[in-house]
Amino acid sequence: MAKFSGATWRPIPINYTEGGQSSVRGLVVHIMAGTLAGTDSWFRNPKARASSHFGTGKAGALYQWVDTADRAWAQAGGNTSWLSIEDEGQGGDELTSAQMDRIAEVFAWVHKTYGVPLQVASGPNGKGLGYHAMGGSAWGSHPSCPGSRIIAQLPEIVTRAKRIAAPAAPTFAPFPGAAFFRNAPRSALITAMGKRLVAEGCGKYATGPGPQWTEADRKSYAAWQRERGFTGSAADGWPGKTTWDALRVPRV
Repeated sequence: MAKFSGATWRPIPINYTEGGQSSVRGLVVHIMAGTLAGTDSWFRNPKARASSHFGTGKAGALYQWVDTADRAWAQAGGNTSWLSIEDEGQGGDELTSAQMDRIAEVFAWVHKTYGVPLQVASGPNGKGLGYHAMGGSAWGSHPSCPGSRIIAQLPEIVTRAKRIAAPAAPTFAPFPGAAFFRNAPRSALITAMGKRLVAEGCGKYATGPGPQWTEADRKSYAAWQRERGFTGSAADGWPGKTTWDALRVPRV
């Protein structure tokens, strides 16, 4: 099973093929030519013979109707290898910024889940973020879906997806350099370091720690160096990059 946690799960009982998603080349953008509520209702109608994995509303709602392990009925010959996202609006509309954000979130998740590259797809045999019309007659001949204005927005959606998928910035403070400590600094970083030393069982503080660097900090850090296997002059209490990185001092 594959469900995106950022979407409201709205499973439909019909109009899809269970276990039918043989591969995932990317995500195909569609226009509903209607509303999110109307599309949600239509996909539950046996007469529809249509569905989509995801759908967005102009105000930013995001639904998932079909598990991505299952085949939605959205783009004919493209159904077996492409996921789909329907978007509230009419032909000729642009997507709202909220819709672009939701598509970007889904696309970033598809990238992480299936290894799809974060790019605009070159065509039905490519990979990335595509659109219904690119499939031509094999995808049901829908030249106006989702429309030229939305197609022009796809690069920006990819840019937003890349920001979402980017690794989080390190949450630990980088080593500030040996000279920083030898100048007896007064800094919130010294407090954060001292708290980590105490947490590691190496604190030698009568008061504190921090924010002023003192001999208690040096003795505590020497205990940490010994804990990490250093001896002699390598455990003199003056921080070095190797032991600093291992201490994982939070950014301040």
